[in-house]
Parts: sequence; structure tokens; C-alpha cells
Amino acid sequence: MKETVCLVSLGCPKNLVDSEVILGLLSQAGHSVTTDPSKAEILIINTCSFIKDASQEAIETILQLIPFKREGRCRLLIVSGCLPQRYGKVLEKELPEVDLFIGTGSFQKIPQLISQRRKKKSYLSGQTFLYNEKTPRILSTPSFTAYLKIAEGCSKTCTFCTVPKIRGPYRSRRIPSILKEAEGLAAQGVKEVILIAQDTTAYGEDLEDGTSLEKLLNGLIQIDGLRWIRILYAYPRLSYFTESLLDLVAHEEKICSYLDLPIQHIDDGILRRMGRRSKEKEIWHLIEKLRTSVPEIALRTSLIIGFPGEGEKQFQTLLRFVGEAQFDHLGAFKYSPEEGTPAINFQNTVPEEIKEERYHRLMEVQKRISLKKYRRMVGKTVEVLVEDTDGPRGTLRGRMKTQAPEIDGSVFLKGKANPGDWVTALITHALPYDLVGHIQKNLPTLSTE
Repeated sequence: MKETVCLVSLGCPKNLVDSEVILGLLSQAGHSVTTDPSKAEILIINTCSFIKDASQEAIETILQLIPFKREGRCRLLIVSGCLPQRYGKVLEKELPEVDLFIGTGSFQKIPQLISQRRKKKSYLSGQTFLYNEKTPRILSTPSFTAYLKIAEGCSKTCTFCTVPKIRGPYRSRRIPSILKEAEGLAAQGVKEVILIAQDTTAYGEDLEDGTSLEKLLNGLIQIDGLRWIRILYAYPRLSYFTESLLDLVAHEEKICSYLDLPIQHIDDGILRRMGRRSKEKEIWHLIEKLRTSVPEIALRTSLIIGFPGEGEKQFQTLLRFVGEAQFDHLGAFKYSPEEGTPAINFQNTVPEEIKEERYHRLMEVQKRISLKKYRRMVGKTVEVLVEDTDGPRGTLRGRMKTQAPEIDGSVFLKGKANPGDWVTALITHALPYDLVGHIQKNLPTLSTE
């Protein structure tokens, strides 16, 4: 029996790709897709469980959808992804209304599982499913942008992180598979591909055959129709960033001069307790190397506030680092102790009220940095991808090459254009995290032939 499916995707872009694969597989099996849970016979929540807040969001979402199972047309409620993979059969007792719990290694079996008689509720294979170019996907991003997952899992041993236990060791896809998928996306009209993995700069290491991020980029830039290639989640290890890789990023127009570099902290003692492989001196050398080799580069980082052992001295070191490093974009997270990680047993924990106070102090510094940088752009003409028509006061909303979707702010545009258009815009006003501009002209569309 072919039925209507509604899927709610939670968490990061890596999880979003898994959700798109689930929808693709179900569509291939003949099921239809809706975004309205009241119209679905099958409800799926693809969950994140990286930190406590993500797990709580997942539980709350499940509870919100249970009434559709009790009172609506839903006959099958499925929870997939990291939450069941992490907490296993415990959830069967806590959430009896859920019909199936499917982990990160079994979500590709959902079409078969929903069509057969099942002897159990939980399917929690050990190794995360790694899709390829033949695996169907239904994009949930705007038609001109797509995430491209190049690897799965993680083999690093950060003491705060649950990913290796949830998703297994790092496994890279083969370059031909990724290129064929990218070609297919370009043929669909995708103009921007965003490379994602738990660590994009480790891409190819596990294959031990010379596969690397640089070789992958050299293949991607040959694909007609692609306009922007963006790199997220690059581990801040100096050895990963070879001169030839940075030269490619600096001189290849398709590769965005943008790098997401999750540093987490700068104090050597905290970095050591975190199990990070970089030290303060190496991180500073890397930032200098990146800005010297790619002068136009925009750097984004993420930091953890209040890790066990972070006293005022260590926090002041981090605060000075943020002020001196002058990142273009920065996200900060208050440390959350996670079951199954070494850090949950660490002494010298930081009270929640101090984490909160430090978070606001740090983000106030970054707010001033961001506003100062954006004020320097007033009067300049920039290239912008128009994303939507939902900007304030009737403006269009778009992004520059130096802004990743949903995390880095927007450019609000006055003028006429359609979502998916590239335009040049004169920047007229600066806000702390956004810009305002006037469209000057529309840029020609790239051919996919």
C-alpha cells in the first residue's frame, strides 16, 4: 500500500541530507510526500542528539506529533537518526506511541520496514549508512542550493563529542561518486554546493590512496552549472591546509573564499582536556596562513563556553583571542555534559549562570567586530545570491559568497529579482549581523551544458 509521508528533520545539514535520502527512497518506492502532518499516514522524525538541547528538541517534537497518531490519519510514527542510535531500546518504554525506532545505520531500510510485518520496534545497526550517487534524494533546500555529504562519521576523540559513538568511524566517499552526484545536482538546477562532513579537511585520509579534498575540489570546479562551492566543518590542523589547496581556493572563482573552522577554544589546557589536536600557537599560525594565502577569505568559527576547568583566566584568554582574531562569523555554545563522553566525569565544572554570563560577554565582543567589518562594506558593490522575498519592509533576502545559509546573516535587497538569481548590489547600510543594499544589475545564468 502506497501512502503519504511527512518527515520532520532536526539538527545539522548532515542530518538534513539523511532526511533527503529517506524521502528519496520512500518516493522511489511509490509513496507521496507532504509537509502537512495532518495529511500523512506515515510520520517520521529524523532526530539529532549531539547535545542535550538537541535531544530535548527531538523529544518535544515527538510529543507534538503523537496526537496525529492518536486522533488523526497517521498509522505509523517513526523516530529515526541519532536519538534512537544513542539511546537504543530505552526509548521503547519511554515513548510507547512510537511504532519504529531506526538508527543511523538502518534508515535506508525504512521503505522495506514500513511495508512488512515486523518482529521488533528498534533497528539500530552499528555503522552509519553511507549513501552514494545512485541513492535517491529529494532536496529540501532551495532549488539552487544543496548540501553534498562527502564523508560520514568521525575518528577523532574529542572528549565532549558523541558523534563517533553515534555515527562510527570516519568513512570517505569515493571522488567519482561525489562528482556524479554533483553533476546530477547541477542538472537539476543547483548552482551552489556546500561540502559537509564531520571533518571535511580529513576527507580521503581513511582511503589511503591519495584521495584528498584538493583532488575533489579540482573535480568539482569542472562541472558546468556550478557557481559556488563552499566548505564547512574544516578541522583547524595546520597540516591539512597545504599550499596547493590554499592556492586553489584563492584563485578558483567557483570556490567561495570562505571557511568554517570550528576551533572550540584557544587555551592550551582546555584544548588538551577537550582532546583537540591543535594548540594555540598552531591555530594562530593557521589563521595567519589562511589570511595570507587567501586575502579575501571570510573565516567562521565555533567555540565552547564553560568547559570543565575553564576558570576566569582561561575565559579571558578566549575573550582576547576573539578580539584579536577578528572572525567574520562566530557561533558560541555553552558546554553541555553528554552521557557516554569522557568529559562528563571531569572535575571543576562551571555553573550554568557563569556559562550564561560568559556567553553574553563573548558574543558582545563578536557583535562589535561584526558591525565594524560590515560598516567597512558600505559603499561597495558585491555579488549576492537572492534566496527569498521575505526580507523586512518588502526587501529581498540574499547572501554573499562570504555567508553560508542560515548561520551567517543576510543581505537585504531593494530592487527586483527572483529567488535563485545572482545580482550585484550596492551596500548602503550595515547592521551587526546583516547588510542592506540596492540591486544594481542581474548577472547572467550559468549553463548546465
